[in-house]
Amino acid sequence: MKKHITILAAVAALAFASSCTSKFLTVDNTGAMQLEEYFTTEKHLSEALVAAYDPLQWFDWCADQYNPLNMMSDIMADQIWVGGQDKTDNAYWHLMMNYEAVPTNCMSGILSDAFSGVKRCNDVIAYIKWTPDLPDAVAKSTEAQARVLRDYYYCILWKFWGNIPYYEENLTGDFTSPQKKADEVYDGMITDLEGAIDMKVLPMKWDAANYGRVSQAMAYMLYAEAVLYQNDESRFGKALDYMKEIIGSGEYDLMPNYGDIFKETGEWGVESIFEINFRNVSGERSWGWVRGAGGTVLPTLITPQSWKSKGSIAQADLLWNDGWGFCPVRQETYDMFDAADARRAATCYVTDPTREEYTPRYQDTGIFQQKYIGYMDNVGTQGDVNLNFNNNLRIYRYSETLLNAAELVVRGAGSGDAAQWLNDVHGRALGGATVSLSLENIKEERKLEFVGEGKRYWDLIRWGDAPTVLVPDTYGYRTNTWSASKKYLPFPQGLIDSTAGKANELTQNNY
Repeated sequence: MKKHITILAAVAALAFASSCTSKFLTVDNTGAMQLEEYFTTEKHLSEALVAAYDPLQWFDWCADQYNPLNMMSDIMADQIWVGGQDKTDNAYWHLMMNYEAVPTNCMSGILSDAFSGVKRCNDVIAYIKWTPDLPDAVAKSTEAQARVLRDYYYCILWKFWGNIPYYEENLTGDFTSPQKKADEVYDGMITDLEGAIDMKVLPMKWDAANYGRVSQAMAYMLYAEAVLYQNDESRFGKALDYMKEIIGSGEYDLMPNYGDIFKETGEWGVESIFEINFRNVSGERSWGWVRGAGGTVLPTLITPQSWKSKGSIAQADLLWNDGWGFCPVRQETYDMFDAADARRAATCYVTDPTREEYTPRYQDTGIFQQKYIGYMDNVGTQGDVNLNFNNNLRIYRYSETLLNAAELVVRGAGSGDAAQWLNDVHGRALGGATVSLSLENIKEERKLEFVGEGKRYWDLIRWGDAPTVLVPDTYGYRTNTWSASKKYLPFPQGLIDSTAGKANELTQNNY
């Protein structure tokens, strides 16, 4: 089977979920003795680890908020619009896009789900100590996976909210924890990640039976992402060493055809370092059980509404006809690609009024996101179709490894074949063409390579380009300019209220 770590909500229940929204630090414990009796075998520890992976699948729905990780950052960048019916449809998306989110109408689903992930990872690490006669290799691998996964959840929280509670053991008492400054969160997260990496127990790449687990290469990519976003030059050398280790391992390579990366046949291909698995076959995800195992709602979100063929289009090319029309691609994004760039067609689905029709929605451009668009042959499921597409979400690809390495060399981290790494990516898309090595050309390559993959917004911030790039547009959709005060989203007001008067009262971000 191609997706072996498809997460089971039934297993997740065994690990006891954190509560949501305003009580994201709460842990429901039905009896410590019951837990200590249950989590004493390797089999049950494995169940807890699977439960720690489970929240990775939650982000696209996020308790009816719809917070797919890639879209929630990209709508704040400059390559897609928000779309939907109008500005009131997922209104907090539109507020985020215009840098005017408010505590009473802001994104909360990722906050809740990521802290649920943290809680479950902490559970796993605690349960290891309860499991007698656990083989050392199993104990170490389980611990390393839980720590890397926990740091992945924390990285999401740190980038979106910055000043968050950070803890590595689950909470007791009033179930709150001191709020840390963003730099303190980074210090804790990166130190823990270094510790997990230094255990050297995870494979550079898992075998096919274990696709979906965090690997050593995934940990290296997470490390480079955090270090580059923090602009932590003291760790640039180590990040470069990690990228060079991936490159030198021979486990990964670029797929020859860029367009194949995002096909089902491209999932966990030679270029893929980490993906979030979704599987529609036997998918049980439904509107009555949205956290059930199964597929993803992302293609429904971004596919044209009421799409119909006006001509003879092959069945395999037919789009799903119940899309919601969110996140259309900007015309400027299509136009930035050279006509010979293979990434243009693989990134942009350009509708043709001579052969198809659909219901245009707000901010419609007639261009949609090809990478995750919904197709008719990708919706077979026993659950609700809208929620069960088979598309894995690509998180880290080998092309990013090459561009990370090239950037780190250019920024003084050390030596390496930076020009070759840059041109491996550039040439793949443009038939072997080359560009000169410079930071500006690396920036341009990332801009073209990762449309719709949740990279662009964070890149603009870490490069210091956000204040000059993220400015009012000519259409009147974005009327505000990004500023440093917009780096961290506001916390939901309900969360602020829930900690009021407690020793660890949460302070609102200045937004």
